[in-house]
Amino acid sequence: MQDDALSLRHQLVNWLFTPLFLLLLFSTVTGYMAAVSLSNKPYDLVLLERAKLLASRYVMNLENGAAQSIAPIFSEDARAFRYSVHAANGRKLASNGLLPSPRPVDFNQKQPQLRDTQFKGEKLRLVTLPVIRPNGKTILVQAAEPVQARLVLGRSILGNIVIPQLIFIVIAGIAVWIGLKRGFEPLDRLRRAVATRPRNDLRPLDETRAPGEVRPLIQEVNALIARLQAMMDTQRRFIADAAHQLRTPFAGLKAQAELAKREQVSEPVRDALERICVSSQRCSHLVTQLLTLARNEPEARRSAMMELLDLNRISQAIAAHWAPDALQKNIDIGFEAAEIPCPVKGDEASLRDLIDNLIDNAIRYTPSGGKITVRVGYDSVDHGSTWLEVEDNGPGIPLDQRERVFERFHRIPGNNQPGSGLGLAIVQEVIMRHGAQVEIDDGQEGGSLFRIRFPHQGQSDVRP
Repeated sequence: MQDDALSLRHQLVNWLFTPLFLLLLFSTVTGYMAAVSLSNKPYDLVLLERAKLLASRYVMNLENGAAQSIAPIFSEDARAFRYSVHAANGRKLASNGLLPSPRPVDFNQKQPQLRDTQFKGEKLRLVTLPVIRPNGKTILVQAAEPVQARLVLGRSILGNIVIPQLIFIVIAGIAVWIGLKRGFEPLDRLRRAVATRPRNDLRPLDETRAPGEVRPLIQEVNALIARLQAMMDTQRRFIADAAHQLRTPFAGLKAQAELAKREQVSEPVRDALERICVSSQRCSHLVTQLLTLARNEPEARRSAMMELLDLNRISQAIAAHWAPDALQKNIDIGFEAAEIPCPVKGDEASLRDLIDNLIDNAIRYTPSGGKITVRVGYDSVDHGSTWLEVEDNGPGIPLDQRERVFERFHRIPGNNQPGSGLGLAIVQEVIMRHGAQVEIDDGQEGGSLFRIRFPHQGQSDVRP
């Protein structure tokens, strides 16, 4: 899931959190409008009642001939309450001087009107109230107050509306995130199970713990694995059968060429027969390597018995077996044995193939007069692991080639030594089957050092 543009998790987060964010935005806007409306209503009612009180007192005083006394009545809160009284012709009858003059349209209204206005840079809430005197004449009363108190109340109401909603949406977001994480846990578990599988493990995936929506996909993957398994089995049988069938013809060809060389033939014919013998030997070696590789693949070795063996004994016997080949090339091959048994749980035939190919590889690439050392040891410090080393003083392996040398048919560039390129691939198969680890290092005198470290098995019940 690792391209965000195609990630299902990423898309679900967008689909779920985007509506939540839009909901919060919509809730904030509507909450602000509701807060403004709620804060205006009580203040407007109070303002209107004060305007009516002002009008009634002014009319009463006017009828009693004391209109000039209206100012002291409301002078104590002049900063919070502003007023003006105008005749029908627009003449100002009374005012505290803190309001603008009425608009012409205000004189034609029949009902009280509330509106927002500004005067000298200050925002006001203003009510205009037409009042009919007992003599039938109309006067216009204006009353206003600053909106700061309304804004404080509106913000308080908005906070009481939005903050709980914000908390609710945050809790919902956390719940959605936890739900997504738990919902994707089976997929993550399946991904980890596939990622940690060995490369040759072609068992079907476990679909019992997968969500119902994913099971059809897993079933199709299992069907694909089954087809791949069948194809690989067919290929493996073909390689094994072909290699087995080719062994006899190549062996016969070499034998016939050797017999022909004993006859009295011309030098060119003898050279041709020699080349046939060499080519037959190479082909025979390749066939043997193919058979060994097929024999050590996991599926072919599934039924082989794994028993506790002494790697010291096996390595010493194989090193002795390769001594004539090393001496023929004037190579000194030595064996450094461990003082105690070195237990390895494995298949003896496969372990022999591993050591055979390591020594064969060393002999092929070590020049005449070189040296090869086979060592076996038991490291009690490292949790009791058994290790095997094959060291030579040949040309060595470049750092950039040390991982690729285990690939099938891979040859180091510039190397003219004869070989099939399968020896180290066989070594890799045996190592993986036994759960071991391989390291390639530089030898003490140049060349290469192959170190195989096997899992801890203890020192008891080792087969002699």
